[in-house]
Amino acid sequence: MSAWGLVAMRPGSDGRWHYRRSLASRVIWLTTIAVGLSVALVAVGAYFTARVQMQNTLDDSLLDRANKAAATDTLLEVGARGVPPWALGAADVRIAFVDYKGNPAILDRGPAIELGAPEIEVARGEHSSSLRTLLIAGERYRVVAVPTQQDGIALVIAQPLEDQDRTLSRLGWVTIAFGAFGVIVAALAGWTVASNGLRPVRKLTDSVEHIARTEDFTPLSIEGDDEVARLATAFNHMLVALDASRVRQRQLVADASHELRTPLTALRTNVDLLTMTARQPDGLRNLPPDAREELLDDVQAQIEELTTLIGDLTSLARDEPMPIQVEPVDLADVVDHAIQRVRRRAPSLEFEVFTRPWWVIGEAAELERAVTNLLDNAAKWSPEAGHVTVRLSDGVLTVDDQGPGINEADRPRIFDRFWRSPDARTLPGSGLGLAIVRQVAERHSGSVHATANASGGARMVLRLPGREKNDA
Repeated sequence: MSAWGLVAMRPGSDGRWHYRRSLASRVIWLTTIAVGLSVALVAVGAYFTARVQMQNTLDDSLLDRANKAAATDTLLEVGARGVPPWALGAADVRIAFVDYKGNPAILDRGPAIELGAPEIEVARGEHSSSLRTLLIAGERYRVVAVPTQQDGIALVIAQPLEDQDRTLSRLGWVTIAFGAFGVIVAALAGWTVASNGLRPVRKLTDSVEHIARTEDFTPLSIEGDDEVARLATAFNHMLVALDASRVRQRQLVADASHELRTPLTALRTNVDLLTMTARQPDGLRNLPPDAREELLDDVQAQIEELTTLIGDLTSLARDEPMPIQVEPVDLADVVDHAIQRVRRRAPSLEFEVFTRPWWVIGEAAELERAVTNLLDNAAKWSPEAGHVTVRLSDGVLTVDDQGPGINEADRPRIFDRFWRSPDARTLPGSGLGLAIVRQVAERHSGSVHATANASGGARMVLRLPGREKNDA
């Protein structure tokens, strides 16, 4: 990396090393190029404007002097004796005549002037004047030709461009120096902008790197309301979400460890008892059949409880949003399938079902699991030969049981993970069924809550957005 940390050389995807410019170096280069180009364009424009203006001024002056001299009646007589250069307003001008045949008459002893078609055409009267630049003896001259009072003869005046070229040369060097100075100032301005303007970005970067190293999710301090402040605000929201996710993860692990401890301890005790009995001579034969059957049933029940608990934990640990593979689902069909499953597990209960079509965009398997959990909860609390009422209308699913009901103080907590009322701790279950219902409802933009029905039992109300007809 360079002294200013502007350029770094890192390996690319092809294994070769490439230069990577930092944001500060890009700001400096862009500022330098933008301002430098602006200064250069202004300087070049000023130079060419001055050049054109000087050329136009010189041409107007030459034409004016030539026309005044050509209007003199005695010009040719005076020209025969020689016209002093100061008579035309300049000491270094060259004066000549040319007739319509192209015969020149130079009035001084200087180098010959190569007159051509433009001057001859003026002498013939084809043009009112001519103006061009000639090279005479290695020196640039501005040559003007105008007709005289005598037909067929044109007056030619040539003025050297040495003074003008010298002035333009100086102006050109001044322009180059001014452009170079502008580029240097632009580079300094870019460095200043990169140093001061990107200071909040560097500060934010240092804070983010500190969080990545220490996993300290303390929100960043925000100053102002510019783009950097908005970026810091968005990052703070991400920190809050990450911290909440970490807390939920730790809580889930802690709760899962607590819930798994009881069935694992009971299962280990029963397995140890079976192992000790099997190792004794004729131990299993001496074990009463009723005790052996009860022990095996306990092992099987505990394995099923562990299997259910692990499945619920796996489902509940999915904290991602609704998957893309969704489809229109008729909630009435979902309720019918869930009723059939629960009836096989609780054959002594009577289910009164009333449903109307209600189409929901979502996952059929997730919705069926949520509805099944609601029905299982009602079946668990209903008395033997009890009655469970299930109604679905306009996206509202209500499940009523004939159990003891839920205390009003406990209703907000029954959908929390692993929470069970004191009366429910002696009953089978993982404490995750209703938590899964709430998660599925929220994933489908719905809600679920508990209340009491007319008979004093519990009523679970699940609301899901949708429509009566399938528009797909």
